[in-house]
Amino acid sequence: MLTENFGTHRGLVRLALSYVQVGLKTAQINDFDPTTIKRLVFVCHGNICRSAFADHYARQSGLSTASFGLSTTSHKGAHAFASEVSEGLGVSLAGHQTTAVEDYQPQPGDLLLAMEVRHLHKIAQIERLRDIPRTLLGLYAKPSFPHLHDPYSLDPRYMPVCLKRVASAVDALKITFPGAASGQ
Repeated sequence: MLTENFGTHRGLVRLALSYVQVGLKTAQINDFDPTTIKRLVFVCHGNICRSAFADHYARQSGLSTASFGLSTTSHKGAHAFASEVSEGLGVSLAGHQTTAVEDYQPQPGDLLLAMEVRHLHKIAQIERLRDIPRTLLGLYAKPSFPHLHDPYSLDPRYMPVCLKRVASAVDALKITFPGAASGQ
């Protein structure tokens, strides 16, 4: 049950800590005006599971998106099992190409949506990214889940749970950031 819902014991602990960090305002979330957001940029570690799925799901939903990984190289495909689970959720990751943080090109109106608090801390340390609006994707999930633990190589039952949480958050983004609708 624990590995299916949280990935690992560490995932559960990081989730608990993320609630504290968000509550104490130490999570490196910066303030922004939602009406200025024109593109949603999903950020995770490798850009092969969570952010790849979020990017494709949001784009399929008519939103302007991008994604990148904080510790990856560009031009790799999505994780095979993430692709398989995504297909079952009606989202194709075929053609996904990873983007390394160094290759991400910020645009006015970007909102960085990280999967974990530690991603926000890394972003805040990168000078060219630190002033871009940023928050946690999981805060938009129903229920709120500020830590979306990396499903890569974990219990296979956790991957669909994680990706469904990502989809729940993206569904809320459509309402929260209408300016990110493609073509606006």
